[in-house]
Amino acid sequence: MSNTTANSDQNPQDKTLEATADLTKEPLLDDNESSDDFSDSISDSSTSDSCISDNIIHRSATVTEELSGKRCDQIAAKLFPEFSRGKLQSWIVSGELTADKQQCKPRQKLFIGSQLDLTAEFTPVSDWAPESRPINIVFEDDHLLVINKPDNCVVHPAPGLLSGTLVNSVLAHCPNNSALPRGGIVHRLDKDTTGLMVVAKSLEAHSSLVRQLQQRTVSRVYRAIVKGNFISGGTVDAPIGRHPSARTKMAVAKASDTHGAKVAVTHYRIAERFAHHTDLTVKLETGRTHQIRVHMAHIKHPLIGDKTYNSRYQQISGVSKELDEVLRQFPRQALHAFQLSFEHPVTQEMCEFKCDLPKDYADLVNALRAEDKRPKFEE
Repeated sequence: MSNTTANSDQNPQDKTLEATADLTKEPLLDDNESSDDFSDSISDSSTSDSCISDNIIHRSATVTEELSGKRCDQIAAKLFPEFSRGKLQSWIVSGELTADKQQCKPRQKLFIGSQLDLTAEFTPVSDWAPESRPINIVFEDDHLLVINKPDNCVVHPAPGLLSGTLVNSVLAHCPNNSALPRGGIVHRLDKDTTGLMVVAKSLEAHSSLVRQLQQRTVSRVYRAIVKGNFISGGTVDAPIGRHPSARTKMAVAKASDTHGAKVAVTHYRIAERFAHHTDLTVKLETGRTHQIRVHMAHIKHPLIGDKTYNSRYQQISGVSKELDEVLRQFPRQALHAFQLSFEHPVTQEMCEFKCDLPKDYADLVNALRAEDKRPKFEE
């Protein structure tokens, strides 16, 4: 189980995997990826413990300085991100979620050092219907699934989108996941980001994986093709918060106004250089919404195809018509989670999984390589 690779005959031989060696040895918090990404809600500094017994959930966590002074329901949503805000509010009202051993109100303010304790029975999800669709399963046992997510795939149902998601497919494959928080999902990828995800199949596995995410011992490594050239690898250390005017976007906070922004650190290395672009290997030290995309755009190296953070396509001088058309038509952000490792929730064995580049990403790499081989006089 320690080394599993999902292969694809459509991918070109990866000449640059050795460049990732120094990145794959260090722990990584969850994916930055997604406005959907509830792992971004996991408090960096929260301290929590959890255990399960049948369908009875036991959780405890301590209010940190970052959360001090906020409402109980807001704090609970940060400390127990695997549950919906509505479910947490109902547990507060019922007394199943207490503060300092006392029943409290959802709007009651709590302060640093207060302890939240949750003991509740988790009932099955009722409004997410199982839908039988193919899932690219890299690994499966009684406790978890590792999935290679395709593009154009929303991970989790949301208001107005209760079907057609990855969770709907997971519920068809694993009917018992309807009894798990968020259908077993512990982290997410953007709709148009491809790559590896782990999904819990039991409360024990769910509890363990969430805890590993909190402790930043889950490692995920990405490939990203960006505009422009790099001399060497580096680190982007810039806090990320909601965009001040476009509320569906994230942005690097200005030095003069970091209120509400969170520390965000992205490490990158060069996997392969092209004439006008760079294929990067990227590792996250933190897990913020859209972190890779925001940080790369911030340093003026936006991801190819990222219409959210690089909305205006600009033709590159000297690029052939063939490559220009490939770049112009690339349908999504060129971002792929190709490596994932974590401790197995039951056996405690370290599990590492890899998957090849998806066809569209591989074709883009080949087009960039072909462009570099084109005679300069050829238009």
